[in-house]
Parts: sequence; C-alpha cells; structure tokens
Amino acid sequence: MIELFISAFITLFVVIDPPGCAPIYASMTTDANAQQRRSMAIRAVIVAGGILLVFALFGETLLGALHIELNSFRIAGGIMLFLIALDMVFEKRTERREQRAQDIIDDPEIEDVSIFPMAMPMIAGPGSIASVMLLVSQNSGLDRALTILGALLAVLLLTLLALLTAGPLMKLLGAKAEAVITRLLGVLLAALAAQFVIDGLRASFQ
Repeated sequence: MIELFISAFITLFVVIDPPGCAPIYASMTTDANAQQRRSMAIRAVIVAGGILLVFALFGETLLGALHIELNSFRIAGGIMLFLIALDMVFEKRTERREQRAQDIIDDPEIEDVSIFPMAMPMIAGPGSIASVMLLVSQNSGLDRALTILGALLAVLLLTLLALLTAGPLMKLLGAKAEAVITRLLGVLLAALAAQFVIDGLRASFQ
C-alpha cells in the first residue's frame, strides 16, 4: 500500500503541480486582501477536491452516459485557460480592476477566481481528472481506492499551502516585479492552454 500511495502521490503531484498553480493564483488575486485570498484558496481546493472525488468514483460512468470524451475536456479547458492568459499578458484584468474600483470605491468588487479558473481547470483539470480516474480503475478494491484518495488529499493540502504562501511572496517583490511576473506567467499559461488543445486534438484524431 505504501508503494501505491507513493506512486499515486507522485503522479498527482506532477499533474496538479502545486508550485506552478501558486504564482498564477497570486497574480490573479493581487487586488484581494489576505482574508479574501485565504477564502478563495480554501474554496478552490475544496471544490477541486470534490470534482476529482466525483470523477474518481463515477467518472467513467458519468462521461459514458453523457457521451463525452475526456479529450473534449482537454480542448475546452485549453480554450478557457487561453482566454485567461490573454488577459494576463495584455493587462486586461488590471484595467477591469481599476474600472471596478472607480465604480465602487467604498466597497470594491473582488473577482472570485476560486471556482474558475483555479478549481477547474487549473487544479481539477483534464490531466488530474484523467489521472485519478485511471489510478482508481487500475486498482480495484476499497483499500487501494482509499490509498489513492489519501494521496490525492495529501497533494491537495500541499496545493492549499502553496496558494496561501504565494500571495505574500508576490507582495514582497513589489509592483513592477509583480507586473513582469504576471505577464511572464500569462505567456506560460497560454502555452499550457495550447498544449491542452493540441493533446486533445491529437488524441481525437488518432
């Protein structure tokens, strides 16, 4: 069971990539205070955990009933992430935040990124959904399934820790460094989105 836990943990850690999610989350929550960032991080991890749990237990049945292929998740998730990346690169998100601050000075609206894009498709994305479905389907038995879910819980807790610590680190870098990092991460996110679409299309035509 220990070998299964380690194998599942490594697989899910690489696919979910907590260190990679953290700076992207920080760049999307620069206008939020510490309490709001904490709340959104916790909500993102809980929702993503619920999504992955549902797909781990009922994923194959659910997708089969809806006649949806996993490649469709890859393509749709890639397109949605690409739109977010464009906003980050061209600072459209900053413009919208400034406009909202002018419209609602006393109680500025904070964009909630916990459900989209953080919970899905960043944390519970096509790769993590496919991985958890594959791990559970390949390891029958309640004890083995619980071991895999335990590994998933450990990775999600590390993801939460990464999200909670990323914001303060970005603040220490200053506004100029933060703007450069946000644009750089936008480019990387666009490349990740394009890879999602490419993988989905390639698998669909094979």
